[in-house]
Amino acid sequence: MQSSDQEVLQRASDWLQQGYAAHLFTVIQTWGSAPRLPGAILVVREDGHLVGSVSGGCIEDDLADKARHQALPEQASIMDYGINQAEAQRFGIPCGGQLKIFCEPLSHAAQLAPMLASLAQRRLLKRSVHLTSGEVKHHYVLPEGQPYLEADWFHSYFGPQWRLLIIGANQLGSILAAMAQALDFHVMICDPREEMRAEWHVEGADWLPGMPDDVVLEIAPDPHTAIVAVTHDPKLDDMALLEALKSQAFYIGALGAAKNQEKRKQRLRSFDLSEQEVNRLHGPVGLRIGSRTPAEIAVSILAELIQERAQLQQSGVAQTGIAQTGDKRAVA
Repeated sequence: MQSSDQEVLQRASDWLQQGYAAHLFTVIQTWGSAPRLPGAILVVREDGHLVGSVSGGCIEDDLADKARHQALPEQASIMDYGINQAEAQRFGIPCGGQLKIFCEPLSHAAQLAPMLASLAQRRLLKRSVHLTSGEVKHHYVLPEGQPYLEADWFHSYFGPQWRLLIIGANQLGSILAAMAQALDFHVMICDPREEMRAEWHVEGADWLPGMPDDVVLEIAPDPHTAIVAVTHDPKLDDMALLEALKSQAFYIGALGAAKNQEKRKQRLRSFDLSEQEVNRLHGPVGLRIGSRTPAEIAVSILAELIQERAQLQQSGVAQTGIAQTGDKRAVA
């Protein structure tokens, strides 16, 4: 499964290879109730075809119309929408929201190749575009936060897709896997029980064979990875959680009541884990919304994942494992 950014960029690359021209739009900043966050991207083809989103629909229609009439900027530019109440209403921006968007002409697929490579390699790429000259620079970087303007340069980031490893192919695991994919998670599932594998029918999720603790080590969890154990079997959950809690995964959770979670933490403390590592465990897993059925529990888990992911995106902490090495290299 590809991330939404990867799908947008790959589709745009295909258009460019077919001989079309296009424009890449990136949300720089929003005010009020603008529906998309900074970093959201949209590509509009010269004939008005588009992929991606910067506003949820209202601004996209205007940009597509401009493309069809050759009215989009011919060089890198900044565009503002919703700068007053009348314009916000005209474009359907809710509650007077405002958007600042970076617009960049595209003519060759090579312009998108570094971003696609960074997504495929799970590395964080900083892309800098000069507003006057159109010069573009790429660097693999440490976490730096959201897109921003710096004098005549616009800086944006492209990096790994969010991943979710589910340990347990039961009913909850199935529902969780299906829902998480709609939230742009690359879903992986692990369960060594043959009978569970035989009854697994969720499309789009990658089945990873082996014992859960070995699988955790194999996927090398980075700060874009969440791990949730739902087997309710300590023999399967605990060893996987032991490895997960030592990893860079941004979220680690386990199914089970509060009393069982305290027993689990006591077991984990008997291994070579610090108290800080043990306390990283979310258990009982999910937000407290009174969930009881498997579907309701899946919603509570995903709600907490969304909350954690949003906090990390805002802080700029959740980026790729490049942060381990301090690597900051230019990319051709």
